[in-house]
Amino acid sequence: MRIIIPMAGMGKRMRPHTLTVPKPLVPIAGKPIVQRLVEDIAKVCGEKIEEIAFIIGNFGKDVENKLADIAKSVGAKGTIYYQDQALGTAHAIHCAKDSLKGNVVVAFADTLFKADFKLDTSKDGIIWVQKVEDPKPFGVVKLNDKGEITGFVEKPDTFISDLAIIGIYYFKDGDYLKKEIQYILDNDIKDKGEYQLTNALDNMQKKGTKFVPGKVTEWLDCGNKDSTVATNERYLEYIKSQELVSKSARISNSVIIQPVFIGDNAEISNSIVGPHVSIGNGTKVADSIIKKSIVQEKAVVKNANISNSMLGNNAMFEGKAADLSVGDFNVIIQ
Repeated sequence: MRIIIPMAGMGKRMRPHTLTVPKPLVPIAGKPIVQRLVEDIAKVCGEKIEEIAFIIGNFGKDVENKLADIAKSVGAKGTIYYQDQALGTAHAIHCAKDSLKGNVVVAFADTLFKADFKLDTSKDGIIWVQKVEDPKPFGVVKLNDKGEITGFVEKPDTFISDLAIIGIYYFKDGDYLKKEIQYILDNDIKDKGEYQLTNALDNMQKKGTKFVPGKVTEWLDCGNKDSTVATNERYLEYIKSQELVSKSARISNSVIIQPVFIGDNAEISNSIVGPHVSIGNGTKVADSIIKKSIVQEKAVVKNANISNSMLGNNAMFEGKAADLSVGDFNVIIQ
């Protein structure tokens, strides 16, 4: 089994956090989004993952080394590919064409999920979907009476289906997927100005490939600050039975309302933290109230009352009640 993870996007909806850190490395309950994604896919695959191919932009060696470590954490080889132009989902996957072989899972790194099934690798293909109220912003699938997928529509202007593609796919034959994407590129077949994976899927389906939906129990979006904070909340609920407070964290005269993640060497004093808060390694919180928020590494929060907030690495905030989105290294004193 191979996992292909396109993650070269600029993450504009997550700014200012993505000005210094790629969005898939923003932490959810103490681990980067992409690491949570890889671990969750490994759980449903039920078989050895040989390779994880990451398609990235010019993110630098530190990021590449981090991604290699994430692959190693699930026993896989990490491979780096580059996408220099944002030309669509099919183009992004094709950047990793040398890894498109055998059983392949393609997963876009801005979404997490919860599922209670094991991947059936005997199927030609599985497209993981979730029912949504407004399907217009998504690619959707159409089903026949047998529950098989009969069509794909990218961001429909009129109602076609309310089963949205969440961005995770299984293909029994990675080489065949590569061939169909190559056809899309060679013939300059675009939808809304980009090379879309859904066009390749539609061609495969018309040639006899049988795709079935994989329905998740919950789809967790990490597209912007608010949705990422909400995903952090849900994830902490999922893993609250685990030990989430580092033994090296120093907590004094404070109340911790679980579930809360507190990283290595964090310092919490004279504060109320939680519920649904993630505090990164080395962060200091004093004389503050924090709930439903993500505070990343080596940040400082003093005399503050914050909720529904994200603070970046090495950021500092001191002040009154607020709903914040503070990027790395920013200092705000009210």
